Amino acid sequence: MKPRVEILAPAGSVESMKAAVNAGADAVYMGGSRFGARAYADNPQEDQFLEAIDFVHLHGCSLYMTVNTLMKEEELNQLYEFLLPYYERGLDAVIVQDLGVFDFIRRHFPKLPVHASTQMTVTGWRSAKLLKDMGASRVVTARELSLDEIAAIRDHVDIEIESFVHGALCYCYSGQCLLSSLIGGRSGNRGRCAQPCRLPYESHGDSRGTGKKNPQGKQYLMSLKDLCTLDILPDIVEAGVFSLKIEGRMKSPRYTAGVVSVYRKYLDRYLEYGREGYKVDQAARRMLLDLFDRGGLTEGYYRQHNGRDMIALKEKPAFREGNQALFDRLDAEYVNLEKQEPARARVTVREGEPSRLELSARRGPDGASVCVTVSGEAAQTAQNQPLTGEKLLKQMNRTGGSPFYFEELTETVEGNCFLPVQALNRLRRDGMDALTEAVLSPYRRRRPEEEPDGRTAAFAQDVSGRQCGGGEDGFWPEISVSLEQPETFPAAVRHRDVTAVYLDSTGFGGEDWAGYVKACHDAGKICGLILPHIFRREAEAYFYSHRDRLKEAGFDVFVIRSMEEPEFLRELGLGFVPFVLDANLYAMNHQAARFLKNMGAERLTMPLELNSRELEALACDVRLSDIPWELTAYGRYPAMVSAQCILRTTKGCTKKPELLYIQDRTGKQLPVKNHCRFCYNTIYNPSPLSLLGQEQIVKRLRPDVLRLSFTTETPKQAREVLDAYADCFLRGEDVKAPFGDFTRGHMKRGVE
Repeated sequence: MKPRVEILAPAGSVESMKAAVNAGADAVYMGGSRFGARAYADNPQEDQFLEAIDFVHLHGCSLYMTVNTLMKEEELNQLYEFLLPYYERGLDAVIVQDLGVFDFIRRHFPKLPVHASTQMTVTGWRSAKLLKDMGASRVVTARELSLDEIAAIRDHVDIEIESFVHGALCYCYSGQCLLSSLIGGRSGNRGRCAQPCRLPYESHGDSRGTGKKNPQGKQYLMSLKDLCTLDILPDIVEAGVFSLKIEGRMKSPRYTAGVVSVYRKYLDRYLEYGREGYKVDQAARRMLLDLFDRGGLTEGYYRQHNGRDMIALKEKPAFREGNQALFDRLDAEYVNLEKQEPARARVTVREGEPSRLELSARRGPDGASVCVTVSGEAAQTAQNQPLTGEKLLKQMNRTGGSPFYFEELTETVEGNCFLPVQALNRLRRDGMDALTEAVLSPYRRRRPEEEPDGRTAAFAQDVSGRQCGGGEDGFWPEISVSLEQPETFPAAVRHRDVTAVYLDSTGFGGEDWAGYVKACHDAGKICGLILPHIFRREAEAYFYSHRDRLKEAGFDVFVIRSMEEPEFLRELGLGFVPFVLDANLYAMNHQAARFLKNMGAERLTMPLELNSRELEALACDVRLSDIPWELTAYGRYPAMVSAQCILRTTKGCTKKPELLYIQDRTGKQLPVKNHCRFCYNTIYNPSPLSLLGQEQIVKRLRPDVLRLSFTTETPKQAREVLDAYADCFLRGEDVKAPFGDFTRGHMKRGVE
């Protein structure tokens, strides 16, 4: 029988996987040798992973593979051959972030369940419904969701829900973090996060480096305490969570075993006795802290939106004496245990006839019984001491090293029999092998009938010389401007070379939308509204309360940043308005781009983590598929988007948007905005992206639209940037950049 609720354990190694199963996990998630979001874990190679699939199935568990990174074009070409052996062996599911990978697996491995990773930033039932319609069997919710928001997914969508219940918490919404990528090229979207959020920062006031400093000095402003939900486990289950996910693929087998054993105990207590009989012992909390302590534990976001009390502001002690007695117990009970499953057997030895062994065992989660019979060497006539039932049982019960032990073993010995010990051992071994195969055979799959058509391989080739709609001559992109601050609007709307003005809804309120749209139309410009990076209850309530203004404003386009938003717009009767997908809805490969275009997007925005060569290959193919692109050519990248609030952590909640700066160890100042309207923070890259001086690269990419993004600029700075880009890209003039400090982003280096 499938469990009512699943305990899902992390495994960064084969040893951790076995420890998790031994400690009572129902399922384990683990990365293969490639494409997993923990590239630095001790991930198993192919033969080890195949053995791991067999191991969990023999013990009635499931194994999910993490294929949850954004995939470049040449990697997509390798995906089929990578997955095929695991698919055939019986892999239970894959956890996926990349929409191109998602679509690829659904088409080429239709019998393989796909779980939508937390990296997809599933923040509500609309995105869960979209993923269910795409073919997902499960969604892993954003860690930031409340119990009520999870219950809404349960009520609206018939899909399995998986949520984190223990372990490390990211400061940023998973899938919306570029900080590690921008600092050193180690992308969290590619499984290589350097965890800059765990470093100390110092907060400043409202101007770069000159505002009032935090009197506390440097603090670990973004280092969250570890999640622990033992006390609210019944609430989580009753909200609709099926899979209770434990974080920790970089942790030791001992940690995995200890945490799993605690959650196994308390989940079983709740399932057996209900709320009335559910009580958490203080010893359990102490044990979890002994296993890992970053500065205390938190219940996370299930019952609060954010809070200073969730953050481990002080540095973790360099040394803390370990609980050796606990470690020794976990090693003995789980880590070093050779787990065996019960089996029943009957061995028959008759003089002059082949020996025979009949075995039966339970198979997997469905609990079905499997039976096998094997024959061995014929019993000879004893010359001296005949075989007795006692001797036969003693020899056959030597099951060490096999997946089964005999909970019941009966024998029949007839006649004056003799069988060599080697023959009995061979009979037992053949029986165990046959029983193992009988348990595992239902999980095996045949090679899919439909194989890739080689299309992806063509896109991985060098695109030099390919014709993508013309050469560099005659390249005249449109210029769009995205604005977060109303004071920069006049500079944009009055500029003769701006085609479209996108108003960010974090800074442009509903009461003024109609006036801004009219001003744009009067100036002959398209006017768009940028919907929030994070679309949750706050955003839903705001746009519902302003739905008449939204309809009457007459926006020409919406810029979408969340998979929640297209369906929401349709609910408001605005599904006819074209929309552009922003860069955080990642199109890292041609299949993701096609999929996003098929969602109804008028244009896509080029991803921010590919270098110019990779972008050129992608842009060429996508253009051949008639998918228009926008390219961010100027602006501060949103390095992190968080439910937490730096202002609330350092000064307290004022319910007023402010601009702060946090300073890292190198002295760089990162701007921070608290978007109170939708209650999330954006931390920006210290330096703005500039593609001035990169005209030849941009011409080869041939984007349909160049986007200039203004976040912290003054009106004067915005005008100067607009003039420089228009003169450079529209009139071919040599210009001097009107700013000193800038970055090329990933145009040259890309990410690992």
